Amino acid sequence: MQISITVNGKAYSHDIEPRMSLVEYLREILNLTGTHIGCDTSGCGACTINIDGVAAKSCTLLAVQANGASITTIEGMAKGNELHPIQEAFKEHHGLQCGFCTPGMVMTAADILKNNPSPNEMEIRHGLEGNFCRCTGYHNIVKSIQHAAEKMNS
Repeated sequence: MQISITVNGKAYSHDIEPRMSLVEYLREILNLTGTHIGCDTSGCGACTINIDGVAAKSCTLLAVQANGASITTIEGMAKGNELHPIQEAFKEHHGLQCGFCTPGMVMTAADILKNNPSPNEMEIRHGLEGNFCRCTGYHNIVKSIQHAAEKMNS
Protein backbone atom coordinates (compact mmCIF):
# COMPACT_ATOMS: atom_id res chain seq x y z
CA MET A 1 0.00 0.00 0.00
CA GLN A 2 1.31 3.47 -0.87
CA ILE A 3 1.57 6.03 1.94
CA SER A 4 2.75 9.62 2.07
CA ILE A 5 3.83 11.07 5.39
CA THR A 6 5.69 14.18 6.50
CA VAL A 7 8.18 13.35 9.25
CA ASN A 8 10.19 16.07 10.97
CA GLY A 9 9.36 18.46 8.12
CA LYS A 10 10.42 16.11 5.31
CA ALA A 11 7.93 14.43 2.96
CA TYR A 12 8.18 10.67 2.39
CA SER A 13 6.30 8.29 0.16
CA HIS A 14 6.71 4.50 0.32
CA ASP A 15 4.96 1.33 -0.71
CA ILE A 16 4.59 -0.72 2.50
CA GLU A 17 2.85 -3.78 3.83
CA PRO A 18 -0.57 -2.76 5.21
CA ARG A 19 0.21 -4.50 8.52
CA MET A 20 3.43 -2.53 9.21
CA SER A 21 3.24 -0.59 12.46
CA LEU A 22 4.11 3.08 12.48
CA VAL A 23 7.05 2.55 14.84
CA GLU A 24 8.45 -0.09 12.47
CA TYR A 25 8.04 2.30 9.55
CA LEU A 26 9.89 5.05 11.40
CA ARG A 27 12.71 2.77 12.56
CA GLU A 28 13.11 0.37 9.63
CA ILE A 29 12.13 2.40 6.57
CA LEU A 30 13.12 5.93 7.66
CA ASN A 31 15.97 4.82 9.96
CA LEU A 32 14.73 7.12 12.75
CA THR A 33 15.70 4.88 15.64
CA GLY A 34 15.11 7.38 18.45
CA THR A 35 11.53 6.18 18.74
CA HIS A 36 11.87 3.02 20.83
CA ILE A 37 9.89 -0.20 20.84
CA GLY A 38 9.21 -1.23 24.40
CA CYS A 39 6.07 -3.22 25.02
CA ASP A 40 4.25 -3.34 21.65
CA THR A 41 0.98 -2.74 23.50
CA SER A 42 1.09 1.08 24.02
CA GLY A 43 1.55 0.58 27.75
CA CYS A 44 5.10 1.89 28.25
CA GLY A 45 5.19 5.05 26.10
CA ALA A 46 8.71 4.51 24.72
CA CYS A 47 7.28 4.85 21.20
CA THR A 48 5.52 8.19 21.78
CA ILE A 49 5.63 10.59 18.84
CA ASN A 50 3.61 13.62 17.78
CA ILE A 51 1.03 13.14 15.02
CA ASP A 52 -0.67 16.27 13.70
CA GLY A 53 0.03 18.08 16.96
CA VAL A 54 -1.01 15.31 19.36
CA ALA A 55 1.13 12.81 21.28
CA ALA A 56 0.47 9.24 20.15
CA LYS A 57 1.96 5.82 20.78
CA SER A 58 3.30 4.55 17.48
CA CYS A 59 3.58 0.85 18.36
CA THR A 60 -0.15 0.19 18.08
CA LEU A 61 -0.81 2.42 15.08
CA LEU A 62 -0.43 1.12 11.57
CA ALA A 63 1.71 3.20 9.27
CA VAL A 64 -1.23 3.38 6.84
CA GLN A 65 -3.27 5.10 9.57
CA ALA A 66 -0.75 7.95 9.46
CA ASN A 67 -1.09 8.42 5.70
CA GLY A 68 -1.18 12.16 5.01
CA ALA A 69 -0.17 13.05 8.57
CA SER A 70 2.57 15.33 9.84
CA ILE A 71 4.75 13.53 12.41
CA THR A 72 7.43 14.76 14.77
CA THR A 73 9.81 12.26 16.34
CA ILE A 74 12.51 12.84 18.93
CA GLU A 75 14.92 13.49 16.05
CA GLY A 76 12.77 16.45 15.00
CA MET A 77 12.79 18.21 18.37
CA ALA A 78 16.26 19.75 18.11
CA LYS A 79 17.07 22.49 15.62
CA GLY A 80 20.39 21.41 14.19
CA ASN A 81 22.84 21.17 17.08
CA GLU A 82 20.58 23.19 19.38
CA LEU A 83 18.55 20.99 21.70
CA HIS A 84 14.89 21.76 22.31
CA PRO A 85 14.33 23.38 25.75
CA ILE A 86 12.73 20.14 26.96
CA GLN A 87 15.78 18.15 25.91
CA GLU A 88 18.06 20.72 27.57
CA ALA A 89 16.03 20.52 30.77
CA PHE A 90 16.23 16.71 30.83
CA LYS A 91 20.00 17.02 30.43
CA GLU A 92 20.39 19.75 33.06
CA HIS A 93 18.14 18.12 35.67
CA HIS A 94 19.18 14.50 35.14
CA GLY A 95 15.76 13.49 33.86
CA LEU A 96 17.22 10.34 32.35
CA GLN A 97 19.40 7.48 33.38
CA CYS A 98 19.51 4.57 30.96
CA GLY A 99 17.73 6.73 28.36
CA PHE A 100 15.39 4.09 26.99
CA CYS A 101 12.19 5.88 28.02
CA THR A 102 13.59 9.37 27.42
CA PRO A 103 12.43 9.92 23.81
CA GLY A 104 8.86 9.03 24.76
CA MET A 105 9.06 11.15 27.91
CA VAL A 106 10.31 14.16 25.93
CA MET A 107 7.56 13.76 23.32
CA THR A 108 4.93 13.42 26.04
CA ALA A 109 6.37 16.44 27.84
CA ALA A 110 6.07 18.45 24.64
CA ASP A 111 2.39 17.51 24.46
CA ILE A 112 1.84 18.34 28.14
CA LEU A 113 3.44 21.78 27.74
CA LYS A 114 1.62 22.50 24.48
CA ASN A 115 -1.70 21.96 26.24
CA ASN A 116 -0.70 23.52 29.56
CA PRO A 117 2.32 25.87 29.43
CA SER A 118 2.54 26.13 33.24
CA PRO A 119 1.57 22.76 34.72
CA ASN A 120 1.94 22.03 38.39
CA GLU A 121 3.59 18.85 39.67
CA MET A 122 0.37 16.84 39.83
CA GLU A 123 -0.61 17.86 36.29
CA ILE A 124 2.80 16.75 35.02
CA ARG A 125 2.58 13.44 36.88
CA HIS A 126 -0.92 12.88 35.51
CA GLY A 127 0.28 13.69 31.98
CA LEU A 128 3.11 11.15 32.31
CA GLU A 129 0.86 8.30 33.47
CA GLY A 130 1.17 6.48 30.14
CA ASN A 131 4.98 6.51 30.17
CA PHE A 132 7.04 4.11 32.28
CA CYS A 133 10.55 4.68 33.59
CA ARG A 134 12.33 1.98 35.55
CA CYS A 135 15.36 4.07 36.56
CA THR A 136 14.51 7.54 37.85
CA GLY A 137 11.46 7.35 40.06
CA TYR A 138 10.10 10.28 38.00
CA HIS A 139 11.32 12.96 40.43
CA ASN A 140 13.95 14.35 38.05
CA ILE A 141 11.68 13.90 35.05
CA VAL A 142 9.06 16.08 36.71
CA LYS A 143 11.75 18.63 37.67
CA SER A 144 12.96 18.61 34.06
CA ILE A 145 9.50 19.33 32.69
CA GLN A 146 8.93 22.09 35.26
CA HIS A 147 12.24 23.67 34.27
CA ALA A 148 11.41 23.36 30.56
CA ALA A 149 8.07 25.09 31.19
CA GLU A 150 9.88 27.97 32.91
CA LYS A 151 12.39 28.28 30.06
CA MET A 152 9.73 28.13 27.37
CA ASN A 153 7.57 30.70 29.15
CA SER A 154 10.34 33.25 29.67
